Amino acid sequence: MRLYTRSAGEGLPVVLLHAFPLSSAMWLAQREGLAETCKVITPDLRGFGGSALGEDEPSLDVMADDVVRLLDDEGVDRAVVGGLSMGGYVTMALCRRHPDRLLGVILADTKAGADPEEARSGRESIAADVLREGTSVLVDRVLPGLLGQTTLRRRAMVSGRVRGLVQAAPPVAAAWAQRAMAARPDSFSTLRALAVPVLVVVGEEDELTPPAAAGAMAEAAPDGRLEVIEKAGHLSAVEQPEAFNRAVRGFVAEVAGGSPSRR
Repeated sequence: MRLYTRSAGEGLPVVLLHAFPLSSAMWLAQREGLAETCKVITPDLRGFGGSALGEDEPSLDVMADDVVRLLDDEGVDRAVVGGLSMGGYVTMALCRRHPDRLLGVILADTKAGADPEEARSGRESIAADVLREGTSVLVDRVLPGLLGQTTLRRRAMVSGRVRGLVQAAPPVAAAWAQRAMAARPDSFSTLRALAVPVLVVVGEEDELTPPAAAGAMAEAAPDGRLEVIEKAGHLSAVEQPEAFNRAVRGFVAEVAGGSPSRR
């Protein structure tokens, strides 16, 4: 499996993994805004964007291994790896399976706990419905939770762009990814075992993975810190890219310089 990838910049490699049900197109402002600081590598996770789905059973571990093969193809030994929402789940799977490939970790608008039964049932319902009815299911049931109230009220262009990205998701990939996320384990023990710095980012208006959940992750990591992005919901990197990039830029500089972290 080869992942389609968009990259920009030079220097310390930073891999950013996209949210469900988007693609690496969501990271446009990060590729443009961080290219002077680091090498930004943004793959399409399997099934999304330009990447094939393949024949494997739904699994975040499979997705994490895809990213490690991408690092191998890029000649990258260790990188800062981060993700938003589903991308954060893939990042935590990578932390479990390949901790030796990490220089640092970024977890944005995601959560470390496993899904309770009700949430798993909801994911299976979406998976079945999207296969039967198409991407209108994602527009009706997933899109409403992705953006904060400030964006919905004031940033129509951002809302329209996100809607277009959701509509572009292949139904088969969306179903596969929902089932992969439903099966994920609790990752708090993984965070506690990390030996690298961790930046946790969350939009202050994120109702899907709220600031309290982000704070719990930052506290679990031995070298963790929390950044709350004002006037942003679940897609903080898309809704407030300048603030998101500023947080990442500072973190990357800290990792590159090996300076002591601050909680």
